[in-house]
Parts: sequence; C-alpha cells; structure tokens
Amino acid sequence: MARNPARPRSPRSVGLTPGRRFSIFSFFAEVWIELRRVTWPTRQEATRLTVLVLIVSTAFGLFLGGADLLFSELISLLAGN
Repeated sequence: MARNPARPRSPRSVGLTPGRRFSIFSFFAEVWIELRRVTWPTRQEATRLTVLVLIVSTAFGLFLGGADLLFSELISLLAGN
C-alpha cells in the first residue's frame, strides 16, 4: 500500500525514539547543523529575486485594483447609483 504523504509522520521517523526525551539544546544543535547544510543565495541572486518579487507584487496589486475598480463601477451602473 502506498504511503499517504499528507499523513503526519510518526515520532520515530523524525528522530525521536521512545526512550529519548525532547531537549531544547539538542533541538537548537540540530537546527544549527541543518542551517549549515543550506545552500544560501549570493547577494546578487537575493537582490535580483527581491526586485522580481516587488515587480510581480506591484503588477498583481495594480491588476487587482483595476479589476476592483471595474467591478465596482459595473455594479454601481447596474444598481442605478
């Protein structure tokens, strides 16, 4: 039977064994280890992607604002106001 990806994983599959208790210190040690494994973007990549997000967000905001204005005028005309 195929495993359901939406099903939560058991505690054993995330590194906790039945006899082991949660430790905040080991948690942060594991977080630090994972952060060292991350491939971080260069400054140029981060800047380029930030500008891209700002442009797309602005364009989408203008599109939604225009659609809202269009629909509010259409509703106003249909309502006779």
